[in-house]
Amino acid sequence: MLGLPDDIRAFLFDLDGVLTQTAKVHAAAWKDTFDAFLRAEAARTGGQFVPFDAVTDYDVYVDGRPRLDGTRAFLRSRGIDLPEGTPEDPPNSRTVQGISRAKNDTVLKLIHDQGVQPYEGSVAYVHRLRALGLPAAVVSSSANCRDVLRSAGIEELFEVIVDGLVSAREHLPGKPAPDTYLYAARALGVEPAHAAVFEDALAGVASGRAGGFGAVVGVNRTGQAAELRRDGATVVVDDLAELLVDEKRGDEA
Repeated sequence: MLGLPDDIRAFLFDLDGVLTQTAKVHAAAWKDTFDAFLRAEAARTGGQFVPFDAVTDYDVYVDGRPRLDGTRAFLRSRGIDLPEGTPEDPPNSRTVQGISRAKNDTVLKLIHDQGVQPYEGSVAYVHRLRALGLPAAVVSSSANCRDVLRSAGIEELFEVIVDGLVSAREHLPGKPAPDTYLYAARALGVEPAHAAVFEDALAGVASGRAGGFGAVVGVNRTGQAAELRRDGATVVVDDLAELLVDEKRGDEA
């Protein structure tokens, strides 16, 4: 069914990079935020400014993770230990919360200025699910998930949305832990073995593997097919439209 095992009955989608073309926006926002912080740190300490790499650092430390977790992970990679701070810290305060807030302000401005475009192949795939009466959910670490879905015009395609707000309310650990995907599967009334996870982030496919899902589809948007397979993807495609082609070929066989 739809390029996946026949016993898959529910479909769980990451947002940025899978459904919408916002992963590059997030990478740009992280780079803007971390580079400003790192320049200030270099000036403060007399050290060398080494910029944030919007490909490597983004993929390894922040992609797919909750915002605060991504901030902490990248800072640890540079040997920087900052106080946690509070959600009331002004943007760019020298705290985990302040840096994270600056990133969120930047990404919201970019989304507002540029708008949000969905991936056509992903939208076609979800429409096919709806035609078949199969349930779908969005599972995202972003607290802005519904705003992005609404801007892209695809919010109504999903029965369940598990975003950063739900995760905070339910005290769900973020990806690479499997808890958010497991929560979505339960909300759809399906066991993990009968659900598929769709992810472009290494942390996301790792969460699918950790949750024991029946299929983990790695969406290779940035040339990391081998890494997606290594971290848990059972299927890797460049676009979800490829799975629709597989289904059509199966019908013709």
